[in-house]
Amino acid sequence: MKKNLIIKLLCTLAIIIPCNLYSTDITVGATAWYVWGDRYEDVTKNSDRPNKSYAFDSTFLYGPAISVKFSDDFNLTFVYLYGKFDYDDEIYKDAGGAYNIKTSAIRSDSDLALNYRLNGNFKAFAGIKYMAYEVKSSFNDFLKDYCENHSKHTSIGPGLGLSGTLPIIENIFLLATVSGFYLYSNGEEFKDDGIYGRKYTEPVSLKIGYNEYGINSTMSIAYYIAPASTVISLGGRFQYFIIDYDKHEFFPINSITNRIYGITLTATYTFSF
Repeated sequence: MKKNLIIKLLCTLAIIIPCNLYSTDITVGATAWYVWGDRYEDVTKNSDRPNKSYAFDSTFLYGPAISVKFSDDFNLTFVYLYGKFDYDDEIYKDAGGAYNIKTSAIRSDSDLALNYRLNGNFKAFAGIKYMAYEVKSSFNDFLKDYCENHSKHTSIGPGLGLSGTLPIIENIFLLATVSGFYLYSNGEEFKDDGIYGRKYTEPVSLKIGYNEYGINSTMSIAYYIAPASTVISLGGRFQYFIIDYDKHEFFPINSITNRIYGITLTATYTFSF
C-alpha cells in the first residue's frame, strides 16, 4: 500500500509541474533541529500499567534541504531529518519495586512538497510526508536478560499547508509555515520479551496497525547574503502528532501523543542553469 501511494503522489506532482524548464533555480543546503520532546501513552483498560507521560532527552536532528524552482509560481522542496532519541521510563511496579526502561529511538523524518505561489508573500503546498522509527528498549541491568523490546515503525501519507515570507529590512526576512498531515502504515512490528508489564510470559512477536496524524509549524529569521547567493535562517519548529493503534489483545496501548519542539538552523546556496 505504501509503495502504491508514493507512486500515485509522485505521478500527480509530475503532471502538475510545468514542463517549460528552460530556466531552473536549484537551492541546496543543510538543516539542523535541536529538539526537546515528550509523549503521553494512553493504555487499554485490561492493561496492568498506568497511562504515562515522559520526556525525551534533548538531541540533534540534521539533514539536507533541497529546492527546485521551475517557474515564478511553482517550486519543489525536499527536507530530510535524522537523529536519535533517548529516554528513561518507570513502567512496571510490583512488590519488588519499580523497574526502569531505557529506550533509544532512531528517527527519520522527510517532507517532499510542491509549492504554489499565491501572491508575493504566501504559498500553498501539498506533498508527501514520511516518518520512521527503529526503537530498542530494555529493563535495567537486573532484568536485562529477559526483558527487551524491538520495534520498527514506518508511515507515509499526504500533507498540506501554507508558508509565508515577510520582509523586515533589506536582506532580512521572517519565514513561517504551518501544515497538517495524515499518515498510513502497514503496521508496526514488535518483538517483545516481556517489556509491557508481562515479565513472566513467553516472548511475543506481533504486528500492530496504526494511523498517524498531526501538525507542523515553523518560524525563523532569514538573512540573505547576496554576494554568496546564500540564505542563513535561525528559528524554531513545533511538531505535534498522535499515533492511533488498532486494537490487539496482547498490545496494551491505545494511542501515543507526541510533542517535539526546538531550535532550527539552516544554510542554503542557490544557483541556476
